[in-house]
Amino acid sequence: MINFGYKTLICRYLKPTRTSIVLATLLICYFLGGCSPAKYREDIDKTAGQILSEKQYQATGKVGKFTINRPSDILRKRLLKGQNLPMTGPASLGAECLEEIEHWPEEGYPNVTTGGKITNIDVNDRVAVTLVEALQIGAYNSFEYQTRKEDIFQTALNLELERDEFRNSFFAQIQNLVSTDTRGDRTVSGTVTSGSVGISRRFMNGAEVTSAIGIDFANLLTNGGEFSRGLSADLSVTIPLLRGSGRHIVTEPLIQAERNVIYAFWDFEQFKKDFAVDVATNYLSVLQQLDQIQNSEADYLSRIDTARRSRRLSDAGRIKEIEVDQAVQQELSARQSWIRAIQSYKRQLDQFKIFLGLPPDANIQLDPNELKKLIGPAMQMIRQAEQITSDESAVTDEEQFLIQLMEPDYSNAGPYEIPEPNAIQLAFFNRLDLKRAEGQVYDAQRAVVVAADALRAELTLLGDASIGSTRGIGSTGLPNATFVANEGIFSSLVTLDLPLERTLEAVNYRNSYITLERNVRDVQTLEDNIKFDIRNSLRNSLEARENMYIQAKAVAVAQKRVKSVNMFLDAGRAQIRDLLEAQDALLSAQNALTAAIVQYRISELNIQRDMGVLEVDENGLWKEYFPEIN
Repeated sequence: MINFGYKTLICRYLKPTRTSIVLATLLICYFLGGCSPAKYREDIDKTAGQILSEKQYQATGKVGKFTINRPSDILRKRLLKGQNLPMTGPASLGAECLEEIEHWPEEGYPNVTTGGKITNIDVNDRVAVTLVEALQIGAYNSFEYQTRKEDIFQTALNLELERDEFRNSFFAQIQNLVSTDTRGDRTVSGTVTSGSVGISRRFMNGAEVTSAIGIDFANLLTNGGEFSRGLSADLSVTIPLLRGSGRHIVTEPLIQAERNVIYAFWDFEQFKKDFAVDVATNYLSVLQQLDQIQNSEADYLSRIDTARRSRRLSDAGRIKEIEVDQAVQQELSARQSWIRAIQSYKRQLDQFKIFLGLPPDANIQLDPNELKKLIGPAMQMIRQAEQITSDESAVTDEEQFLIQLMEPDYSNAGPYEIPEPNAIQLAFFNRLDLKRAEGQVYDAQRAVVVAADALRAELTLLGDASIGSTRGIGSTGLPNATFVANEGIFSSLVTLDLPLERTLEAVNYRNSYITLERNVRDVQTLEDNIKFDIRNSLRNSLEARENMYIQAKAVAVAQKRVKSVNMFLDAGRAQIRDLLEAQDALLSAQNALTAAIVQYRISELNIQRDMGVLEVDENGLWKEYFPEIN
């Protein structure tokens, strides 16, 4: 390391004028005030925005609108006010509604803004939310969604700090010394006002340059009021030669900060996909529970009719009293199931509202048509299954030994049940968490290089030159200092720190290899987990698809069974217990069919997410992947 300084001093016997003092005072007051906090915030927001645009393009290949400032008219706030929901205080509505405390730096900030999504909803009445609207609501109201965006913003701020290390850094300082010395025969009092302004710069090769200009006003208040002024200039340069030298060592924190912003975007993109799938999963699960309410209600009405019917048959002497009791018990059980289904629906709906960032007591309902869009194709399967006749495929005892069970295949596969190798390759190409894991391996390799550099010797060369002299209270009576180039004090120092004691550095170096190995294993583990997720998602899709066919046939059979038992009961060839069992089977089959339809749709979203091909924009809306097009 080389460190050398150069200092000059020019002293003149000049007293400051009244005008110069006034101008200096105004200049000092201006710099004391500095920029307003609002100006600092606006400037740093602008800088962070530029960084985010730059890194978003590097991470995703596109630039979208990105901001952490949420509109003040988000749905959560409008629901709290419009539906007059209970609140604890101003914080319930947002930071912009807080009362400004004493010494608050910015008047009117956070400010009230508009531009929130889903602003056309009338919150004074029950709010009906579609699946698309739920995705948008979550993107603007979810607490976790907002936190993830702020995490990206903070990585941009950290990058700005690292970049600032290699920019020109200006500094200015003014100090005034008033002293009185009463130790001698007479009291000596005086003032020394010193000011300096300078600039420093660190270069990416490790060199550091600092220069400053200083001015001194020394004034003796006693003994005639002697006065002198000094002007000085300093320049110092530091260059590392061995340890700590080299662009790859000096800029390592900057390189890591640059990559951290890209990692943050990759994490956020993966989070958006997970969040969108979770929204759809919870949304459809709530609608599935709503469908169970309808099935339970229909079953309850049917059990009431059965109980009344059994009473009439008992009064006519056609069935026993114990069968009437069985029917009444089933009626009571059906009512209990109906009530349980209603409460379960309300509970899931409240949890879904909290997941979206909305108050759980808000008057909100989901759109049942979203489930009907999925049930429509299944109803076609039900109609086809109803055509099954009872006499089909009668099997003799001899033929039963020749039956071979066939595992389900992909002959009726859906669009997302693509071949496993293709799905895995798509995942390897598109999964952002895998890209991050591979990037962290490179980070660990650079850490090994940095740790190895710390084991080297350190060489320091210090040079100093001082020409002229300064003025203080004790030197006001001396002649003015003059600048003579060949008169001064010159010194140099060479320090060599041999690498004899490097225990800490050796430990860090060994740990860097361990960290590298762990990062490599993280890639391998994630690679295996991706394969497992893809294979498991494909299995789930196949199982859900087969389950839809099975449950569609089960509903058709159960409906047929109920009709048949009713006819046999009228003919006196069946018992109430047979009808009750048939009704139980129908309710179970209807609920199972809805669950299978929902599960298959969720499996389609899961496979797209696991392959990394599900795209989600800044508003939370998804763009699904279509294999036949891509």
